[in-house]
Amino acid sequence: MKAFIIGIAGGVGLRLARLLTADGDHVDGLYRRSEQGELLEAHGIHATRGDLTRTGAPTLAALLRGTDVLVFAAGAGGEGGTNAITAIDGHGLSTAIEAARLADVRRLLLVSVFPEAWRDREVSDTFEHYVETKKRADAELAATALDWVILRPAALTDDPGTGRISLAPALVHTQVTRDDVAATLAELVHTPRLSREILELTEGSTLIADGVQQWIRG
Repeated sequence: MKAFIIGIAGGVGLRLARLLTADGDHVDGLYRRSEQGELLEAHGIHATRGDLTRTGAPTLAALLRGTDVLVFAAGAGGEGGTNAITAIDGHGLSTAIEAARLADVRRLLLVSVFPEAWRDREVSDTFEHYVETKKRADAELAATALDWVILRPAALTDDPGTGRISLAPALVHTQVTRDDVAATLAELVHTPRLSREILELTEGSTLIADGVQQWIRG
């Protein structure tokens, strides 16, 4: 299995890359900064340096040749304000979709967000723009003919993973560890029969493998 992770140096992307590499999968991905490349190399992970906002679909498609599954785990991460959010979380996904088409990559997993995230709090205009951009990205991917899965994690924590989750089309927004998000994505990578589903993810009591398997149709 060959997986390409856009956002491979991020909090979820790096964890996913480590899991897939440990499983014997061939992993590649896109990272922006030299220190990120050094970190990936220290973990024995191959990746390609490049700025998604400056990389056209044909260039990205060349990197994707032979890829079985493309994982979009990139995000502005609060840096650069609304313009960065639009460029990475919005236009970046559009570029990834077009690149997947050009490279004949059929499967794309998207890390998104709960549409009602933090509705119990006062949030900034930047955060509102982030949620709106993510929702538009979800809609854009869902309208394609790709073999897609959209995963919407709840609030992310750096606590150790539990290996247990709640996974369903609709859940109450709570929290989930980055470890468990990455482990869920790894299970999705290895579960090609689960397709064209939007699933929300929180902490829970169900083993990750069982949580994924229950949503396979037919």
